[in-house]
Amino acid sequence: MKITMISNYINHHQIPFSNALYEKLGDDYRFIQTEPMEEERIQMGWGVEAEKIPYVVFLKKQLELCKQLIDESDILLVGWMEREDLIVNRLSSDKLTIRISERLYREGQWKAISPKGLIRKYKEHTSHRKNPVYLLCAGAYVASDFSIVKAYPDKMFRFGYFPEFKEFTKEQLQKMHVWGEKKNQEEIQIVWAGRFIPLKHPEFAIKLAENLKKQGYKFHLHMVGGGELEGELKQTVKQKELQNQVTFYGFLKPTQVRKVMEKCHIHLFTSNFLEGWGAVVNEAMNSGCVEVANVEVGAAPFLINHGENGLVYKDGSYEDMEKQIKFLLDNPRKASGMALAAYETIASQWNAPEAAKRLLKFYEDWKKGKIELPQEGPFSPAPVIAPKKMYQFIMEEKRG
Repeated sequence: MKITMISNYINHHQIPFSNALYEKLGDDYRFIQTEPMEEERIQMGWGVEAEKIPYVVFLKKQLELCKQLIDESDILLVGWMEREDLIVNRLSSDKLTIRISERLYREGQWKAISPKGLIRKYKEHTSHRKNPVYLLCAGAYVASDFSIVKAYPDKMFRFGYFPEFKEFTKEQLQKMHVWGEKKNQEEIQIVWAGRFIPLKHPEFAIKLAENLKKQGYKFHLHMVGGGELEGELKQTVKQKELQNQVTFYGFLKPTQVRKVMEKCHIHLFTSNFLEGWGAVVNEAMNSGCVEVANVEVGAAPFLINHGENGLVYKDGSYEDMEKQIKFLLDNPRKASGMALAAYETIASQWNAPEAAKRLLKFYEDWKKGKIELPQEGPFSPAPVIAPKKMYQFIMEEKRG
């Protein structure tokens, strides 16, 4: 079996999945990189030495080899890229092609009314609905977006990104995150990680620190990252006299971010609907943090079972976010159980080796003409739920 993945560039969110496939297939797995990584991403610590990765080939240097891989591979995985012309013939063939996509309409599904956009979506997606072309949804709102253009009927599955999985025992997790039996028995460590830009709302974390301090909670907030709002955030911390409660780290390499997560109890993720997936959610849950995430984030409805392995808050509401954080601080025993469940979610389902295993099984089922899908996790059916109805759906599912 030969598998090729083509995308803009390889990064630390894709390498574990690629490594898992390379481990199973050897030189029959290839990753085509179509362009170099942006300097901004490199400065954030995303840079990798792609030339030293044995399965990576480069479109600009090895064009003919890339075309051959696209045409001849048993499975072609297609991520985000601008060279749609490279895969036109493949999409019309009888060979299996699987797209991996984030949202079409992050800024609002009303954008689907654009005639020019609809024509492009028809050519790229809808026109191939009867061909063996499937969609892996890297986010809980992807299926809803693609259903608008009537693409991939009954052929959309849950997927995402799979950062490096780190294995811990239950005992190690409990030592890493000591939750006291009673409120304020331990100083609770909260981590926020990402770029300090408007869509990610880092100011929510600083406002939370101010309010928790006023209400007498014992906590410390770790702010990892940087960006255009950094000066304003630091000034607010100084004005509100939060220097003893908040630490700024600047940008760290992914491995260093994980070290911070591993000493924290809670990971706070405040991005809005413009966040297609949010791989820090995987990383934090793998680190044994209780995740508190905006339901608008693509990863949240796929990874978080509200009240069991984490908490989601309603549609970007600061007030609901603070409510969820305070619930954890007031109920440390329940929070400790959620932390262990969060780790188990990643360990049992949402990791690169498991995703690779399910991809290979899907191919074998497809060849036999009888596809059997898992009920949850990667390659399970992606429900079509409108963005504005997701929170209600999750709460009703929880009650039901």
